[in-house]
Amino acid sequence: MDLTATISALLLLLLLGICNAHQGNDLSADDEISAVQSAKEDISTVILRMNNGSRDFLLEGDLVIQKTRTAMKCRNKVYSCLWPKSANGNVEVPYIISHKYDNSERSAIIQAMKDFERQTCIRFVPRRFERAYLSIQSRFGCSSLLGRIGDRQMVSLQRFGCIDHSIIQHELMHALGFYHEHTRSDRDHYVRINWENVPDYFKKNFNKQDTENLNIPYDYSSVMHYGRTAFGLYGAETITPIPDESVPIGQREGLSKTDILRLNVLYKCYRI
Repeated sequence: MDLTATISALLLLLLLGICNAHQGNDLSADDEISAVQSAKEDISTVILRMNNGSRDFLLEGDLVIQKTRTAMKCRNKVYSCLWPKSANGNVEVPYIISHKYDNSERSAIIQAMKDFERQTCIRFVPRRFERAYLSIQSRFGCSSLLGRIGDRQMVSLQRFGCIDHSIIQHELMHALGFYHEHTRSDRDHYVRINWENVPDYFKKNFNKQDTENLNIPYDYSSVMHYGRTAFGLYGAETITPIPDESVPIGQREGLSKTDILRLNVLYKCYRI
């Protein structure tokens, strides 16, 4: 076989390999690029990018606020919208998961739930007949309602972007009643909001909330803490830790030790 024929054969084999690889992969080129980007970005960057263009009004980027009395109470007092304890002492949160997820995505969601169960009295249980439950769906972006609303409530985890351990836990923390850490009522003692770097139409996302802080210190490492450039104009820094500006914020690991502590205190999983 001459050199030209050899090269042609090798090119053909290469093309066949590429075609076969794509046949076994459901991801489009855009999805693959998105997955690579997500691995490099902090949690708030991913959530805000995924939610860009949403038709819903999303407080602080991913909180769905319903126009009902219950939702308004949740906006004012975190502890007014708790999931109740069962007779066994655990807090059971019924859920359903959309059939649109594949096995690996469903497994990732359940694994994120299991992390809560290993360290708190929170138990995510498949829905039977309960009126109040979480409906986990692959809608546009990553978002959740705040706390228990007493009825079916959506947790949106869009495929190819939101199926990430830390993002799943972030949205579940919202459903359990937690705001973002950077909007805590005492946040000005721990972070500086660089208002000059926030466009006017995003400034509402930095309003402090009337939160129940449970006598637990501010947590820079919380899965609920947004990154430095959240809502920033052209990527400018909007959240700066104080007094030590070098403190990392906006992690992508999942529940912090303090997140676990505050869940246990809020839901009285054990006495402190």
